[in-house]
Amino acid sequence: MTGGQRRQGCGTGVRVPGPGTGDADPLDDVASWGSASTRRGTFTLVPVDLSRDLDLITGWMNDPAVAAFWELAGPADVTRAHLAAQLDGDGRSVPCLGVLDGVPGSYWELYRADLDPLAGHYPARPHDTGVHLLLGRTAERGRGLGTTLLRAVADLVFDHRARCERVVAEPAVENTPSVAAFLNAGFRYSQEIELPDKRAALMLRERPLRHLLGPPP
Repeated sequence: MTGGQRRQGCGTGVRVPGPGTGDADPLDDVASWGSASTRRGTFTLVPVDLSRDLDLITGWMNDPAVAAFWELAGPADVTRAHLAAQLDGDGRSVPCLGVLDGVPGSYWELYRADLDPLAGHYPARPHDTGVHLLLGRTAERGRGLGTTLLRAVADLVFDHRARCERVVAEPAVENTPSVAAFLNAGFRYSQEIELPDKRAALMLRERPLRHLLGPPP
């Protein structure tokens, strides 16, 4: 499963030139969020360290199933540029490894959707938090892990970002495994939106409805 993100256009989570966010840390210190317990193990978001993680993430980006949506296949310099645009920015987008029981197996981007070009394509609200995901280990795809981890990450956002009322995603409409994983993780399909590089399914998970979900998958 991939999150349906493309490198160019809206929803990239990459820093947008312009005024500051007004927040010392637009995403409330992702590195301090701690772990979430899931039925698949203990899950932690660990912000990317280029010196440690570049080769691993580059390998994932060159997986044809990932490259079809992320469009970041190529040498390590391609991945480095994509990560550095976030790491050298103002904190409105944070690239992370998803670590399950001590083993990194997924790549995430958490970003302020209300401060991203995506906000020009849907009725954004202050502190909307966007999420992109890819599962790096092919053996785990199609087995429900994406749903489990999306549920965990959304819960981490709500637990540690008190001002955030919605977690937002915009997978490509043709990426049906990704859309299904979001739906199974408690997101709702809001609408289709036309982005510069794709037609996307706008997915929302809302804090007020959090209590209606059953036990974590």
